[in-house]
Amino acid sequence: MAKNTIERRHDIIQTAVDSGRVLVPELAEKYSVSAVTIRGDLNYLHKRGLLVRTHGGAVASNRVTQELSVQEKVAEHLDVKRRLAAAAVREIHEQDTLVLDSGTTTAEIAKQLRDFKRLLVMTNGLNVAQQLLDAEGVEVLMTGGTLRKKSLSFYGRPAEETLQCYHFDKVFLGVDGIDFQGGITTHFEYEANLNRLMCKVARQVIAVTDSSKFNRSGVHKICDFADIDILITDAGIPDAFREVISEAGVKVVIVD
Repeated sequence: MAKNTIERRHDIIQTAVDSGRVLVPELAEKYSVSAVTIRGDLNYLHKRGLLVRTHGGAVASNRVTQELSVQEKVAEHLDVKRRLAAAAVREIHEQDTLVLDSGTTTAEIAKQLRDFKRLLVMTNGLNVAQQLLDAEGVEVLMTGGTLRKKSLSFYGRPAEETLQCYHFDKVFLGVDGIDFQGGITTHFEYEANLNRLMCKVARQVIAVTDSSKFNRSGVHKICDFADIDILITDAGIPDAFREVISEAGVKVVIVD
């Protein structure tokens, strides 16, 4: 099955990340398109900082974050994620209705909701829901959809249709990358679609991420800085990002 432009460019980036380099003739043959089309793809990705153009092809950019599995992500910056989760929980009040995005940081948030007496939480994360099994005061809703095993997240039209039936007080978003050009990004196109819808159906949008994600980019944009209300991160946030995000009207919460 032929891939559309977005899918092809996503694959090209992943190939470059995995192999270190891609070549125009090989890509043209792989996707059954012309060399002109591939050069256009590479130029587009180069301008966004997602690849570095070279003679005859391109190499991976160190600004592109490689997607890890949930199991790999759990061990990354775990202490920081727990502190970020504690700060996120301080933004939650009894009787709130919440959306928790899939991810390891949001799973840490879920772990810290067990003392609440009355919350409603919807999530597209299988691992997030599992953390709420013994939270007696939390009513748990799942989006449904197709399970993406690498991230333990559900996506697709059924998930989107479910979200459209609700309105929530707050959504907590995980982040794969934050940069000046791309804004807030993730790796998987259909998850980005679902994340954008989460933002639409919530009164308040809260992004939670450790500082390693700054000046890095996923492939698919979720939203601009100005589309979030609160950013929770650690003290490693670059000063330039803190200034620009604050100027966009976002409340920036820094954990030690």
